[in-house]
Amino acid sequence: MDVPYDLTSYVRVLKMATTPSQEEFLQVSKIAGAGILLVGFIGFLIGVTMALLTGGF
Repeated sequence: MDVPYDLTSYVRVLKMATTPSQEEFLQVSKIAGAGILLVGFIGFLIGVTMALLTGGF
């Protein structure tokens, strides 16, 4: 692990990075939120299915 090389690559990436516009930020936020809701809904369905199969209700 070459620390000076790693630091220069990190600095290069930070120099290339830009702040997203409000439109880009809102679009990414909506997509991330939809993904979180989808994963939560799938987990809920699995939980209900397991409860029904094992008689947990």
